[in-house]
Amino acid sequence: MITRGDIVLVDTNVIIEAHRVRCWRAMENFFKVETVEKCSEEAATGDRRRADYVAVDVEEMKKGVAVHAVSLLELAEIETRLAEPDRIDMGEKHLLAHAIARPGVWYLSASDRAAVRAGNELGFLERFVSLEALARAVGISPQFKNHFTEKWLSALRTDILMGGTQ
Repeated sequence: MITRGDIVLVDTNVIIEAHRVRCWRAMENFFKVETVEKCSEEAATGDRRRADYVAVDVEEMKKGVAVHAVSLLELAEIETRLAEPDRIDMGEKHLLAHAIARPGVWYLSASDRAAVRAGNELGFLERFVSLEALARAVGISPQFKNHFTEKWLSALRTDILMGGTQ
């Protein structure tokens, strides 16, 4: 069970969705939220003309979270440990590369099927946590897009464990 002060590694989409529903600051104050440089870069980009574009003030975000550099050696390791590393977006690949290199207890929040499947392949499927579960731990319940919910993550975990390809 995730609790106050736990380390939570977050991907680009989680950063953006947490800003969209306005739960980022509460999460930042409750957990030790961390990410990697690539996810931080991705969160600052996008088509600002899109109706659903969410602005993320990355410089402000960096004041409250740790943003880690990922070495070429860490990226090479993820490339060799995964059967299909090209199926994962760059931000998630960097985040997973950082995750496998770090000791201790941590959780990872990502909303991408390929990233969760890769996490299983790397042996830490049980460390994945939905953005919805993080928000609930903080004490708020905004309306999330489907792939940020506990229901979505639970169904994907079950499918993975049952050998499915969903």
